[in-house]
Amino acid sequence: MLKTILLIQEDTLCARAVQEVLLGSGDLTLGIEWVRGCSEGLERLNRTGKQKSCIDAVLVDLFLPDSQGIETFERLYKELPDTPILVLCGPEEEHIAKLAVQLGAQDYLLKNRLDSDVLLKALRTMIERAANAEALFEEKERAQFTLDSIGDAVISIDAGGLVTYINAVAERLTGWSRKEAAGRRLADVLRIINVDTRETASDSMGLAICENRTVSLAPNSVLVRRDGAEAGIEDSSAPIHDRRGQVTGAVMVFRDVTAARALSLKMSHFAQHDGLTDLPNRILLKDRLIQAMAMAQRHGKKLAVLYLDIDRFKHVNDTAGHTAGDRLLQSISKRLLDCVRSSDTVTRQGGDEFVILLSEVAHAQDAAVTAEKILATLSEPHSIDKLELFVSASIGIATYPGDGTTGESLLKNADAAMYQAKDCGRNNYQFF
Repeated sequence: MLKTILLIQEDTLCARAVQEVLLGSGDLTLGIEWVRGCSEGLERLNRTGKQKSCIDAVLVDLFLPDSQGIETFERLYKELPDTPILVLCGPEEEHIAKLAVQLGAQDYLLKNRLDSDVLLKALRTMIERAANAEALFEEKERAQFTLDSIGDAVISIDAGGLVTYINAVAERLTGWSRKEAAGRRLADVLRIINVDTRETASDSMGLAICENRTVSLAPNSVLVRRDGAEAGIEDSSAPIHDRRGQVTGAVMVFRDVTAARALSLKMSHFAQHDGLTDLPNRILLKDRLIQAMAMAQRHGKKLAVLYLDIDRFKHVNDTAGHTAGDRLLQSISKRLLDCVRSSDTVTRQGGDEFVILLSEVAHAQDAAVTAEKILATLSEPHSIDKLELFVSASIGIATYPGDGTTGESLLKNADAAMYQAKDCGRNNYQFF
């Protein structure tokens, strides 16, 4: 591939000598553009379009008619900082050439020691170095663009726990910009707590470094943003290795799961609660019964199950409509909750059937007191869509352990007692 060299040199003999050396280079295909002054060189570099980018290297004598010393280099470097510059100088100017190298020049050569091997080697090295730097820069840019394009947040630290990189998503989730976060302690940028205990979560990135393995956060972890806002997150932290396999840091990939967690809780709630009244359903009642019976057995206590059916509820649907019937069921649910303790459970089994679990009763008669309270409360008129609706209920009562030692047997026997109440004229309660 053709490499274009810009030679800036006033001395004709020196310029021709350099050109002869370069044009005679065997393995390099070179194109040489020669100008005599700094301004002329800048004019060449300032050309627009593809021509400007085709300069692969600059060879320059710092002492020119229109520019002297380090000023020459600074003018060129300012114009094209990514193009390698090789300085040509005399022995008495070597200190200035060294200063140019400190400021960004690739190298310098003494004109009195200029031979083909030295010049070609220096030129080849600087062109290759510039090409490698450009490739590395492009790779880094491509990697950063990729990390900024993905939907997950990414943050990395060095072995000392200082932040080295965060992508755009991590900036948004943490509230820290990439510039502000760089060099800070991870704990300052990434504050993660346990949502239940409100204590600081374990350092998964530090653990990944110490144990040289992939580590994940606990499932109930919450990220506290810089402004105090919170977001549930899931993450995976992994160690970063150098080419020798040594751990040099860690990287965490994490995502905001606030909406997903909320949806999961909502779906779990729907699975265990009645859609109309929001009371616990059969599934949750079964679990509550198991727990209540275990506690009653452990402490030598009793519990009671009240199976309740609304009398002639079908008549309400037929006369007032199903919408009014649904609202009546909601009104009944609220009144039932008012009749029991917070430790008790009111459930809707479906239709117009409800089950009340009294988690702890000293005597069976305690359940009768609650049943009487329920009957009295339900008998009060229900205002539904400008209508006053009156209902009564039939209640069957079964107690643990006398009437059953399993949840299934208690419900079956309470249901049987409820039908006894209906056979006795409705609007009453009966024990199994």
